[in-house]
Amino acid sequence: MLIVSYEPGTGWSAPEIKPYGPLSVDPAASCFHYCPNVFEGMKAYRGPNGEARLFRPKRNMERLTRSAERVALPPFDEDALLVLIKRLVKIDERWIPTKPGHSLYIRPTVIGTRAALGVAASDSALLYVILTPTGPYFSTTDKAKGVSLLAVGKTVRSWPGGTGGHKLGLNYAPGFLPQRLAAEQGYEQILWLLGDDQRITEAGSMNFLVVVQRDDGDLDIITPPLDGTILPGITRLSCIELLDAHTARQTVLPGIPASRKLYTHERNLTMPEIAAYSDAGTLLEAFGVGTAVAVAPIGRIGYEGRDLVLPLENVGLGDVGRALLERLLDIQTGKVQWEGWSVTCED
Repeated sequence: MLIVSYEPGTGWSAPEIKPYGPLSVDPAASCFHYCPNVFEGMKAYRGPNGEARLFRPKRNMERLTRSAERVALPPFDEDALLVLIKRLVKIDERWIPTKPGHSLYIRPTVIGTRAALGVAASDSALLYVILTPTGPYFSTTDKAKGVSLLAVGKTVRSWPGGTGGHKLGLNYAPGFLPQRLAAEQGYEQILWLLGDDQRITEAGSMNFLVVVQRDDGDLDIITPPLDGTILPGITRLSCIELLDAHTARQTVLPGIPASRKLYTHERNLTMPEIAAYSDAGTLLEAFGVGTAVAVAPIGRIGYEGRDLVLPLENVGLGDVGRALLERLLDIQTGKVQWEGWSVTCED
């Protein structure tokens, strides 16, 4: 693991890479009481020549910086941290799985360690990075079956002016009880709604996208906008950019005819709209995207006492979701070079 500490009088300490082990933190530390805790989710992949590769890691560093700023944690040098993460991954690269769909998960974390119970920003911090091999996020007996969602608006994940647009530990715990209640009703994840118009925000901890058939034969891909309630996912951004590149004829996504246009829309999307698309037969696909899942198919959505069943519930990903997953994995593992998104730990 990598560990660096910050104290107001001396700044950041010399970084240390050492064997994984417990942390020593004062019981009065602000991280335990007021939650100035932020983190990132990254992965290292095995490249074609066995090299360790990272996917758009500068985006993770930028987002970690924004998250730390949001809870008034001490600033850090993004470039220096990325150098350290690459060094850590190189040391432990033997743990990067070679099995397809598997990777080495990287969890950079910053916690406030001010040892005082006064309600104030933490002027000291601990930055650490841990690694763990990981496989598919959703482990089900039927790998093709889509994830089931329960649309929930009574409890909310985030709200305007809040912290939903940042990767903070405090955003996750309030969802645990609703998640448990959804599981008791037979659903794997929650589709978080907001407001009287039932605007969709996220699916579990994933960004949410739908594919809708247009009258002209092309496709609309719709995802909620980054309005501060939604985490600006790096996989989400990458999917949008790949879809736009296909429509602009800059690339051709696998399995999608070059002539088919894929129009992306970042706009408010409501559950009544989803229900209307489903009833009209124009809702072709829905999927969640994120670092942990890459691209995960959604099979059904529980809403107001009924299930909206996607056409591909028992098949898995449709044409668009499958194309995105294949292209993303090829880029992440260095099989396809695209816009410098995949970098080696030697870079």
